[in-house]
Amino acid sequence: MQISTSLLFDRASAQMSAVQNSVAKSQAQISAQKQVINPSDAPDQAAVITRLKSLIGRQDSYSKTLDTVQAHLEQEDATLSSAGDILIRLKELTIQVNNATSGSVSKTVIATEMQGLRDQLLSLANTTDTTGNYIFSGSKVHSPAFTTDSNGEVQYQGDQTTMSVAVGENRTVDVNRPGTKAFVSVVRTNADGSKSGTGFFQSIDDLIAGIKAGDASAMQRGLTEMDALHQGVVLGQADAGASMQVVQQQGTALDDSILSLKTALSNVEDLDMATAITQMQKQLLSLEASQSTFAKVSQMSLFSYLK
Repeated sequence: MQISTSLLFDRASAQMSAVQNSVAKSQAQISAQKQVINPSDAPDQAAVITRLKSLIGRQDSYSKTLDTVQAHLEQEDATLSSAGDILIRLKELTIQVNNATSGSVSKTVIATEMQGLRDQLLSLANTTDTTGNYIFSGSKVHSPAFTTDSNGEVQYQGDQTTMSVAVGENRTVDVNRPGTKAFVSVVRTNADGSKSGTGFFQSIDDLIAGIKAGDASAMQRGLTEMDALHQGVVLGQADAGASMQVVQQQGTALDDSILSLKTALSNVEDLDMATAITQMQKQLLSLEASQSTFAKVSQMSLFSYLK
């Protein structure tokens, strides 16, 4: 078989070009510290990398949502805790004023303090979160949960919607409690034996009015209703605490999932630097050998052996 000079040069050029391309690819991989530079280099591997990054992005989104929900629930928990403390103080003052030794002056002073506490409770019931949304208004987050009408009575203006958000695949968590689920109404037994529902703030207002008037029966009824009001706030706080527990557990699960996905991504995407550098050195040696061999072969001529 005869090998022409043109064929010899073409084959050598193609061989050196292939080795040079391999060296360039290795250099690019080492520079980026990634196994796959262009998706066309390894389509299957690139598809796996894209899928894993998509999953990690989705999990990160859930994690950010959890942070927002956690902050909201913590604020709700703190608000209800403060409301519970105020109700305890209202009960203490009612017991104090119900004491037979209390005079009219002390009753007036106590009633004034109780009015201030009642106003503070109303402020707590209309607490807003960091975005300015009212946390106890249900879905009507842009309107105060409780407002005072022209008769001086406090009315609930929110709705009964409990909102939930996705915090994982097929996992949701409640992020709010309607105001009536925490600042509950009480069932009052009237003088004629009938029963009627009395709002949270109306119960407190009636108690304060009874203290100002020295009405012992109203004060006794108020003491009983204070227990019901406090229980409602405590149950609301417990509900918020349960949601916080779910958020914390889901947060741990998400962290584990993200770590697992990032490990899997690293295995298919990140470059083993020691192996890659060794491989590039081999390629460089091969290229150098090819160039050296081609240089010697290209100088060979039959005339060099004729004398």
